[in-house]
Amino acid sequence: MIIEQKEEPDRFEVWPENWDAIEMWCRVQTQWRTSAGGAVGLDYGVLAWLFKMYAVEDPRALLEDLQVMEGAALAAMNREA
Repeated sequence: MIIEQKEEPDRFEVWPENWDAIEMWCRVQTQWRTSAGGAVGLDYGVLAWLFKMYAVEDPRALLEDLQVMEGAALAAMNREA
């Protein structure tokens, strides 16, 4: 018996106060520091440059938001390994 699954697009809500973090995450998604074991974290040097380029008003708060996302991404990548 073959069961067909409907594919639904991934949809989710983003609260307005989180948009800056989501947009910056999209900009840095390829900027990972790696080692022989894989990704170890984002390249914070690139973050500083992007924060300046996009005139981020509160870089500390945005960095802390990105660190939460970074931690979740690393945990997900390590589960898959």
